[in-house]
Amino acid sequence: MIQEEQQRRERLAHLREIGQNPYPARVKRDLSIQKFLKDFEDLTASQKKVSLVGRLRSLRKHGGLTFLTLDDGSGAVQIVCTKDALSEDVYATFGKTVDVADFLEVTGHPFLTQKGERSLKITHYQIITKTLLPLPEKWHGLCDVETRYRQRYLDLIMNTEVKQKMMQRSLIITAIRTVMQTKGFIEVETPTLQPIYGGGFARPFKTHHHTLDADFYLRISDEMYLKRLLVGGFEKVYEITKVFRNEGMDRDHNPEFTMFEAQVAYEDYRYGMDLFEEIFETSAKTVLGTTQIVHEDMVIDVKRPWPRLTLVESVQSIGGVDVSHWQNADEAKKELAKKLPTNKGTELERMHTIGEIIAFAFEELVEEKLLQPTIIYDYPVEVSPLAKKGVDPRFSERFEAFALGSEIGNNYSELNDPLDLTQRFIEEKKKAEAGFEEAHQTDLDYLEAIKHGMPPACGLGIGIDRMVMLLTGSSNIKEVILFPTLRPLDTDAS
Repeated sequence: MIQEEQQRRERLAHLREIGQNPYPARVKRDLSIQKFLKDFEDLTASQKKVSLVGRLRSLRKHGGLTFLTLDDGSGAVQIVCTKDALSEDVYATFGKTVDVADFLEVTGHPFLTQKGERSLKITHYQIITKTLLPLPEKWHGLCDVETRYRQRYLDLIMNTEVKQKMMQRSLIITAIRTVMQTKGFIEVETPTLQPIYGGGFARPFKTHHHTLDADFYLRISDEMYLKRLLVGGFEKVYEITKVFRNEGMDRDHNPEFTMFEAQVAYEDYRYGMDLFEEIFETSAKTVLGTTQIVHEDMVIDVKRPWPRLTLVESVQSIGGVDVSHWQNADEAKKELAKKLPTNKGTELERMHTIGEIIAFAFEELVEEKLLQPTIIYDYPVEVSPLAKKGVDPRFSERFEAFALGSEIGNNYSELNDPLDLTQRFIEEKKKAEAGFEEAHQTDLDYLEAIKHGMPPACGLGIGIDRMVMLLTGSSNIKEVILFPTLRPLDTDAS
């Protein structure tokens, strides 16, 4: 036990000895500090007593006078304690029991100091939570990034910009819901535990249900269930939910993340492109008051319309590879290999179709160069098992949106032909048998569902965490997740 904690425990014991409850269930609070400061002139004129609550952030003693800073999350205010106002005995007890970081209830009169600072001179106080550990030093105590993520509660206390960013995240999600509501979508809930995982290329987390003696998977997507709702007669549905992918972690990836997914009947992927842009632009204007966001040394603008390129156009114009003359996979591999680092050779050799190779060329040569919000559309059918084929049957009506070199959403005209889907599932099964762990699973129940008829539809997916990163100027996904996944501490080392 550190010395500071021992001293605070002694003060806690003293409080109990003199009959004070340091953890009461009820407190008196007339208004927030933000409201107190806003209405200060009226409160001063009325001379009514006011009760505030909050965490003690600083304490300065000057003989019979003590200055405090009280913070309740909405704002901070100066509290003034004097022997005359509290009585000498109460003032002495205050000095023996109160520590910075304690939560206090204070009651007194608002007044303006000689320096013009709005303050509260108190006639009564009560400790409502006695803290046993101190807060970190403001400038030096919570700088390590790993510690900040692991002890996010301290990060929120000490770094106001972190709390602000998390509040912006909440407002962004609210803005998305507002857009969807105005367009007639309804919000639904679908299963987190799924007997067959689908809706994306990812390795799942697997668990076992003992009563049913059956394996289930944490969802990698909710797409397949939303489309079942289209079969059932819903036209516009969406869900904002947690999804889980058993994969690596980096600045753009967290195994547990938040996904926005929507399905709308009787529309295609062109509608999805327009809605995607509208969601980003409206959210930025609503939450930030602007469509321009500073990211280090550049400004990202989410104002509509965004540039739109086919995937083949982007590989040619940005990646410098003309794929139009590729006749077979071997030729494609040979030409693309000249453009890639040698360590990509093994991954390239696993591919057996021109479509897969074109998509790989995009990932390696184009994606990281898409800094401003951009829509890339018409993906090869081989990498789009759930998307409808386009006018050119080699490509699907699928688009992805990118910004700052990362994907921020995946969307397409939904494949509703059960015979075509059956063949796609067969091809995905072959990939799985060849060792591709992220191949799409064959979902026979979903296949049976669309045999009953699913209307033409557009699906829309947005990674909420990456969207928040983009709109808040963040460079790491952990910055916008309150409690990101972290490597377990090595307890044996201690």
